[in-house]
Amino acid sequence: MIIMFQKNDPKIIRAWYMYDWANSVYSLSITTAIFPVYYSESVRNAFNGEMISFFGHNVKDSVLYSMALSFSFLVVAVISPFLSGIADYSCRKKSFMRVFTYLGSFSCAALYFFTGKNVEYGILCSVLASIGFAGSLVFYNSYLPDIATADKFDSFSAKGFTAGYAGSVILLVINLLNIIFYDSLGFQEKNDAIRFTFITVGLWWFGFSHLTFYYLPENVYVEKLGKSHILVSGFYELIKVYKQLKNLPNLKIFLLSFFFYIMGAITVIYMASIFASEELGLEAPKLVAVIIALQLVAIAGASYFAWLSEKIGNKRTLVIMIIVWAVICAGAYLTKNEYEFYLLAVVVGLVMGGIQSLSRSTYSKLIPENTVDTASFFSFYDVTEKLATVSGTFIFGLMNIITGNMRMSALALSVFFVAGLIIMIRFKLARNTN
Repeated sequence: MIIMFQKNDPKIIRAWYMYDWANSVYSLSITTAIFPVYYSESVRNAFNGEMISFFGHNVKDSVLYSMALSFSFLVVAVISPFLSGIADYSCRKKSFMRVFTYLGSFSCAALYFFTGKNVEYGILCSVLASIGFAGSLVFYNSYLPDIATADKFDSFSAKGFTAGYAGSVILLVINLLNIIFYDSLGFQEKNDAIRFTFITVGLWWFGFSHLTFYYLPENVYVEKLGKSHILVSGFYELIKVYKQLKNLPNLKIFLLSFFFYIMGAITVIYMASIFASEELGLEAPKLVAVIIALQLVAIAGASYFAWLSEKIGNKRTLVIMIIVWAVICAGAYLTKNEYEFYLLAVVVGLVMGGIQSLSRSTYSKLIPENTVDTASFFSFYDVTEKLATVSGTFIFGLMNIITGNMRMSALALSVFFVAGLIIMIRFKLARNTN
């Protein structure tokens, strides 16, 4: 196959960055900062308590929300490998990415009409938005080995996450100002301003993604892999990549280590605000301030660990970060006041951006050079991450139920990092990733 353009083209690389800038606002505002709080308050006001009616069944509001998120991750984990096979076979990677982007951004904006009483509608929109977000990332991530050379993977991946953190913080601050000064801006109630943020997030995601779609190539290679019998051929494309994985021991080793350490990292990121609220009694304004600070520190962290990987290699850098994550879990168990939590949050921010960006670039280096099946390869990376997310959050909740102590849940996460560390240390990674 002949590549249609020069790799490391600044214009194409900037367009690729822009999608991180576009879609990260969903991750911060909808998944983390604004929507979870609005969802909880609106449904509890509508149903006079935490027990709500969902299609005629009584369920706790927090349980319903967490199950809805888990369901969306599982949907993507099931369909993304098959769709990525079709995308690779037909060379329509950008088209699939565009479909998921539209699904996610429109569903996010549609949350404006969620008031609490129509909980079924709100859960449906949140699930579709989550599917759109997670599904688009499979194809977005897979572009990295197509548009860049291996020596640039670490720095480009870090710059993408940096753009995402910066963009998400900018829009979150704007939306928080709208909420705080809602009456001066013409909103009758604070909830009107809150619901308006869902529109701004959807429009931001939809609008800026078109800069990516305009410059990012649809067909990376001159010769397409095929046109006829696309569904069947897409399935066989996936099978072909799966068979290749059997002969790539280093890649399988990395995925196994990645499963354990990213399970712990994502769970910490998702559960940090709940931990601070329940265990330390932090109020919403302080939590939001911590979340913003985390994003800003993560910008520096992603850049620093990309630089460090150039000096000592990907493997050693990942080992350092995994150890730091394990220490964070132990620190959470010992944390007694909000100031200790703030210190811990700074450390989380430093390794949060680094572990995500370097994992993506390391996996890119392990994919066979000049492969045309990058979307299929990245679907396995995505499935690993989604299964790790579901497993980690489930185990965290289960430990909380068994022990009645969220600190024990945090401490238990350190086991995942130890497992990931052992696997990472024991085996040697290939292609300049040591």
